[in-house]
Amino acid sequence: MSLTDPSKASPAAAADPKAQDEGAPAGGPQGLGKGLTNYGDNGFSLFLRKAFIKGAGYTDDALSRPVIGIVNTGSSYNPCHGNAPQLIEAVRRGVMLAGGLPVDFPTISVHESFSAPTSMYLRNLMSMDTEEMIRAQPMDAVVLIGGCDKTVPAQLMGAASAGVPAIQLVTGSMLTGAHRGERVGACTDCRRYWGRYRADEIDAAEIADVNNQLVASVGTCSVMGTASTMACVTEALGMMVAGGASAPAVTADRIRVAERTGTTAVAMAKARLTPDRILTGKAFENALRVLLAIGGSTNGIVHLTAIAGRLGIDIDLAGLDRMSRETPVLVDLKPSGQHYMEDFHKAGGMTALLRELRPLLHLDTLTVSGRTLGEELDAAAPPFAQDVIRRAPDPIYPAGGLAVLRGNLAPGGAIIKQSAADPVLMEHEGRAVVFENAEDMAQRIDDEALDVKADDILVLKRIGPTGAPGMPEAGYMPIPRKLARAGVKDMVRISDGRMSGTAAGTIVLHVTPEAAIGGPLALVQSGDRIRLSVRERELTLLVDEAELARRAAAQPVERPRADRGYRKLFLETVTQADQGVDFDFLRATQTVETVPHKR
Repeated sequence: MSLTDPSKASPAAAADPKAQDEGAPAGGPQGLGKGLTNYGDNGFSLFLRKAFIKGAGYTDDALSRPVIGIVNTGSSYNPCHGNAPQLIEAVRRGVMLAGGLPVDFPTISVHESFSAPTSMYLRNLMSMDTEEMIRAQPMDAVVLIGGCDKTVPAQLMGAASAGVPAIQLVTGSMLTGAHRGERVGACTDCRRYWGRYRADEIDAAEIADVNNQLVASVGTCSVMGTASTMACVTEALGMMVAGGASAPAVTADRIRVAERTGTTAVAMAKARLTPDRILTGKAFENALRVLLAIGGSTNGIVHLTAIAGRLGIDIDLAGLDRMSRETPVLVDLKPSGQHYMEDFHKAGGMTALLRELRPLLHLDTLTVSGRTLGEELDAAAPPFAQDVIRRAPDPIYPAGGLAVLRGNLAPGGAIIKQSAADPVLMEHEGRAVVFENAEDMAQRIDDEALDVKADDILVLKRIGPTGAPGMPEAGYMPIPRKLARAGVKDMVRISDGRMSGTAAGTIVLHVTPEAAIGGPLALVQSGDRIRLSVRERELTLLVDEAELARRAAAQPVERPRADRGYRKLFLETVTQADQGVDFDFLRATQTVETVPHKR
């Protein structure tokens, strides 16, 4: 008899742990019979487990049904997840409507602006927490509730490793606010107004006023930042119900998505639809295509690389760049465009975008519904007139949002978000103004004596995976105050760190290998000349090899270390950006596929 099919189990059998153990279905035990604590007697283990959970008032009928875990990442430190209680309630309703037993449980919650030294430092810890709690507790499927930047990739990484049927539910974007008649939203407008404040264009009273309007509700950033990017690429991967990426956090649409997610999770449990069947090489190619077409966050490539790495799938940056040359940016959202996530949702969301990208997608990839991506698009409502998601012949930007750079300064590659850069600066040669680390930059960036001009190139070292540690979003270096006051809005900036997906500018990121482990970036000195050519995909330090060898010999590398705890684990095992900044021992032991394939 099946633990997951109450119609085939009498009440007496459901109450008999020995009968359930003996009648476990092919493929292993299900429901409460999964992952029994080892007391040397499986029958007693299940008997004890049921005795304790009955203390919460469950009946044998309830306990005989498919168990659907619900990951609760709600936290008072995480306003992006402020609607988690409502989402959990709706997921539970969907699970019960489909005949399952919902059981929510907590994991750590990571918020971008409340995490020190950086949320990226904690992403892998959250992925381990998620993986081990899925493994440790009996569940036939799991609903992953995340939203803020690093939470969705952490959950997908953990679920991919755990191998239990999993479905992602995002918390949804916040609403936009208004400041003096202008629509504003986090966090592209945060940076724009703060830049104006630094330049003395607005005063302290106005920056205080706008601070009250930038985040108008709970939910994730309202622009195409990392949270929105990960929501979109997760739907493209097939790990989310159709239409689940874009509904704002406080809408009825978001609650209905949550209910559908719970119902779908029960069907996935019965079909044993595990992540490896959905997260294939073709699915990652679809996700990369969407990342480029939405003008998505540069963080998206790091996270997709980490998720894929858990399954033995390598993402080739050269292949990504090939895709970028043939994939236009179609979504007109800040920071690459003008609109916000609620506009994207009203325009049809991911369904409208995927329909436009259809000729470039693998339509035979499986989704959480059990249907293929092509079948989902065939079943979707018809298109309608709107101006947020462009037609392919009329893109917002003719190539993909991201470009991959290489050269003697970044032999392992670097990333630039070309759709949010100044076209004038994308072909540029300038003098380096170097900051050795984030503290050095903080101390000197606004010094009136700083030797810096508008056509210089700002270089920030040692903010990579180990250098910071945790690869903070300090790659969005502020314009030196004296230049900001003179009206300078953008400069070429280069670092081995990251920047927020909400940021814009001519900013080169993820320089690999990082300075802290001896990458060429460590050798750059103020006054050196650097050439950036996005057209030629080039990032070159114009210093001869003999001089670079002399500098390298004069400054031996000492990798950062820690004496104890999670920091010790992080510094000793974290990989570089081109491997997703995951821990080396969490990645698959063998590579089974490299994507994207040449078309």
